[in-house]
Amino acid sequence: MPQSGPIPKNPRAGSLLRQLGLVSATALVVSNMIGTGIFATTGFQAGDLGDGRLILAVWGIGALFALCGALSYSELAVNFPSSGGEYVYLTHAFGPAWGFMSGWVSFFAGFSAPVAAAALAFSDYAGYFHPALKQGGTGLLRAGWAQVVASALIVLLTVVNLTGVKRVARLQNILTATKLIVIFAFIIAGFTVGHGNWSHLWTPAVRTSTTALPAAFVVSLLWVMVGYSGWNAATYVGEEVRQPGKTLPLSLGIGTAIVSAAYLGLNLLFIYAAPLDQMRNVVAVGSLAAHNLFGAGIGGVFSALMAVSLISTVNAMITIGPRVYYAMAHNGAFLKAAAQVHPRWHTPVVAIVCQGICAALLTMTSFPELIVYIGFSLTFFTVMAVASLFVFRQRENWQRLQAVSFLFPLIPGAYILVGLCMIAYGIIWRPLPSLLALATILAGAGVYGFSRRRAR
Repeated sequence: MPQSGPIPKNPRAGSLLRQLGLVSATALVVSNMIGTGIFATTGFQAGDLGDGRLILAVWGIGALFALCGALSYSELAVNFPSSGGEYVYLTHAFGPAWGFMSGWVSFFAGFSAPVAAAALAFSDYAGYFHPALKQGGTGLLRAGWAQVVASALIVLLTVVNLTGVKRVARLQNILTATKLIVIFAFIIAGFTVGHGNWSHLWTPAVRTSTTALPAAFVVSLLWVMVGYSGWNAATYVGEEVRQPGKTLPLSLGIGTAIVSAAYLGLNLLFIYAAPLDQMRNVVAVGSLAAHNLFGAGIGGVFSALMAVSLISTVNAMITIGPRVYYAMAHNGAFLKAAAQVHPRWHTPVVAIVCQGICAALLTMTSFPELIVYIGFSLTFFTVMAVASLFVFRQRENWQRLQAVSFLFPLIPGAYILVGLCMIAYGIIWRPLPSLLALATILAGAGVYGFSRRRAR
């Protein structure tokens, strides 16, 4: 199997084009981050932690963790300004097997599963108006109107993404602007005219988890990392970004800072709006908060706008994911069909369609288990990618960013240490989704080994 090589950059038929500027790249980061995690996981943390101050603390630590990752990825992106993200970094650092496995996991846990989770969260918010759209049932696999609506949204946006990244970028910019306006308007209106109570912050709730509180706190970081996942989004479309050496670090840093501020503000507002006992295990926690703050009428408006905000999250991930598979296939490390680019639209059509099918099928998975599966998988490979800095910094002509060099190895080392703790605690306290994530990784290793034997 060929080693990773350069990806074509000339604007000819069958190649990707550098069309995205700083605003569009930052919009991808923001849209890919703000979505499922913040709109759909705080209720589960209320049940696991039972303390509003601990919920804010876990999101604060998550923000620092994401910032350390974003700074580390900025240095990687400057040196490898091509599409593919972790696949490119791990291939050059540890060999093509690790690169293949990262791309393999990206297909299932990095993008298809998050697309499914965001679409399910969209359905739950739409359930404010039609309760039949809310997720129901028990067990690992579920089927109902929530899954139908989520799958329909995925199919619609998959078709839109086939028609060209420039058109999609315009749509994404509009959706991202709408999302940010909704979030900050919700925060300002909630604290100024909403009917909340600061006592909720100090009033504990009966925990629904039997896990020891310190362990539950670490496991909650897996939920939080799903919320912050996306800080590396711009690196996946590096080949379509103008002036990548300047644009990629700025988009990662600015996007992560904007989202961190929004997340802390939203979580504080959720707790101000509803007592933790009422919030426990609620998916559409934003709808609950809006209803409590403003009443049924205005609350319905904000619930609808939050549902629209989730559309931008689904669209961002549908846009980004296929670029990873394209990069892999282009270098002979994935299905050849994934490298096919439409001669007119300049989009990796086969990769986009395959991801859409997988995401639609994954909507039938239990939401909490899906979130832990995503968090475990993403943490595993982002830790590997950040660790690759220690390999690359030993090589000549490596461009070092001053922000990462400051007190080196503090920033990448902190990310790696916290990430390893999350992985270990995930296996111990949430074994089913964590072991499924490990099984996905091992399956990727098996597929890679089999493909190499066939090639020989």
